[in-house]
This record gives sequence, structure tokens and C-alpha cells, in this order.
Amino acid sequence: MNVIYFMLPLALILGALFVGLFVWATKSGQYDDLDTPAKRMLFDDDKLETKRKGDL
Repeated sequence: MNVIYFMLPLALILGALFVGLFVWATKSGQYDDLDTPAKRMLFDDDKLETKRKGDL
């Protein structure tokens, strides 16, 4: 029973921390554009880097 006195505040603090981080992420624009990163892998890059002789 004594463990509850330790675990309950710890769970509430961690929950509040994660909710705060989520609110911060949404306000800072982390979730504004969800479609572009998923489609980025479908398109080829315009510039292709060529390796020169002597480059490793």
C-alpha cells in the first residue's frame, strides 16, 4: 500500500510532462504538414551527386 503513495504522484507527474510536451509540439508547428514527408520518398532528387575518382 505504501507503494501507491510513491507511484501515484510519479504517474501524475509523468502524465503532465507528456501532455505538456504534446501541447508544446503542436504549438511549435511539429504537426502542421503530415503529408509531405510521407510523399517525399516517392519523388527523385533533381541533383544527383557524382563521385569523383579519389573520393572514398
